[in-house]
Amino acid sequence: MVPINTVRPSISCSSSSGFDTGPSAPVPKVGFVKLPRSNGGNHARLSLVQATEESTVATTNGRVAAVSGENAHQMATNGKAGNIVWHKSSVDKVHRQELLQQKGCVIWITGLSGSGKSTLACALCHALYSKGKLTYILDGDNVRHGLNRDLTFKAEDRAENIRRIGEVAKLFVDAGVICIVSVISPYRRDRDACRALVLDGDFIEVFMDVPIEICEARDPKGLYKLARAGKIKGFTGIDDPYEPPLNCELALPPKGNSCASPCEMAETVISYLEEKGYLHA
Repeated sequence: MVPINTVRPSISCSSSSGFDTGPSAPVPKVGFVKLPRSNGGNHARLSLVQATEESTVATTNGRVAAVSGENAHQMATNGKAGNIVWHKSSVDKVHRQELLQQKGCVIWITGLSGSGKSTLACALCHALYSKGKLTYILDGDNVRHGLNRDLTFKAEDRAENIRRIGEVAKLFVDAGVICIVSVISPYRRDRDACRALVLDGDFIEVFMDVPIEICEARDPKGLYKLARAGKIKGFTGIDDPYEPPLNCELALPPKGNSCASPCEMAETVISYLEEKGYLHA
């Protein structure tokens, strides 16, 4: 164990925030920890460690871990990371929703390529914006330009692609934002896993129930043509299955040989949001 020489920062909390915080909590202490000399260097490194009172600091292989005595029992292993503790903020989802005057939720738009998912997402975003509501779109193609740029279209990577989108959507919900996800997400198990990340009711599955014949006739990106020519393997609807939702909140089928306009579909979704109280805090 390495001792910490702590100094108390000049930070104060007042009641001007508008929250009744009750008795003032002790201010965390900040200290510097002198680490053991590394094999290849002549100077010890200094690392800033944020710690609470009654904390201990352990060093393992040159790394520092601050372990709070109060929260040590909350240490957990999640995925590949060990010894992690959830840090709770005094400003939570309810406060953010009151600030935005709306409730955070996920509008998960699923369907075949060319079914109109992105078009609906944009129309819905615009319609809600005109009502003064904060939204953000997570588009299946867009996230592959950054967050998921390391993923291929192999089965395991497609599952990871949806998992990451679901986790980001969960953060938006916690922020009080209406998160609009437009992604094929062909497998029920992956969509259901994303649904399970948020509270009951906060996941609104919108199924673009458009037959493949209409989607292929549209073929806005020319992908069906490439898939039929064998230049794209594992293409949803051609040589890879699409599993339609069994219990989605909204299904938007075509009217005869045509579909409703994007604005009409957006209004259908907005009516659902209003009915469920998501457009008010």
